[in-house]
Amino acid sequence: MKPSKKNFAVQISHPEKIFWPEDGYTKGHLANFYREVFPWLQPYVRGRILTMERCPDGMKGECFYQKEMPKGMPAGTPTKRLPNKGGSRAFTNYVVGGSLETQMTLVNLGCIPVHVTGSRAATFPKPDWVCLDIDPMTGSFQDAARASLLVKKFLDKLRLVSFPKTSGSRGVHIFVPIKTGPTADEVLAFAEKLVALVAKSHPKELTVEHRIADRGDRVYLDPFRNGSVQTVVAPYSVRRKPHAPVSTPLDWTEVGRVKDPAEFNIKTLSKRLKKKDPWTDFFSRKQSLQPVLKQLARL
Repeated sequence: MKPSKKNFAVQISHPEKIFWPEDGYTKGHLANFYREVFPWLQPYVRGRILTMERCPDGMKGECFYQKEMPKGMPAGTPTKRLPNKGGSRAFTNYVVGGSLETQMTLVNLGCIPVHVTGSRAATFPKPDWVCLDIDPMTGSFQDAARASLLVKKFLDKLRLVSFPKTSGSRGVHIFVPIKTGPTADEVLAFAEKLVALVAKSHPKELTVEHRIADRGDRVYLDPFRNGSVQTVVAPYSVRRKPHAPVSTPLDWTEVGRVKDPAEFNIKTLSKRLKKKDPWTDFFSRKQSLQPVLKQLARL
């Protein structure tokens, strides 16, 4: 992919700016990647509340998070106004994703990853997925893969269909598509109970300890991506990590075979997009969480 200055109506400033010095990838390469992958990314950002992680100098500089819609967004950019529990602002006007123009503008502002909520703005705060973050304390993706398969077995027993993806870092994200209904608080409580039960069944390998010092080399099962305004990187999001890795949807049969999640990156992913999408039926597999909530309550 060659850097380009224009992506539809959005002018990319300084597309030649190096974002990944080790690989030579530029801001223009990042813009071109998101333009190419957007048909796959769009279903996971459409109508969802975004939190911006702005890294104007790529890997070389500092990043900062921004929730309030910045100046410079296109006229008519959809937003979701939510009250703040603290701070100087009574409300935050979050950007709502879904259009290529919005995505390209965010790239122009230095946003490398795409952080999304589990709820769409129209149904906030009622998510349509559960997210479990499988985080290996050893830094080994293979440890995360083994742990994620243990979580899958438990989800299978609950008759819940689940979908794995690389986090784009060292871990695995497991998404469970659900029918809109339970609130984010209910979904979070479900996720907490679920990971606690799985960790209890495998105490040597898994943990839900909050303190990092208490986790040892065990894999941490994190349920907290399910809070109402908590976010997770979307499928097909680039990460600000060495070699520009992409959070990539996997089939469960692939999880144990991945050696290095950075093999999925902005240079190589185009080949994968030519193959069958392992998450192609994700949104058609929405499940009711209510029976499972009652089932877990009895455990």
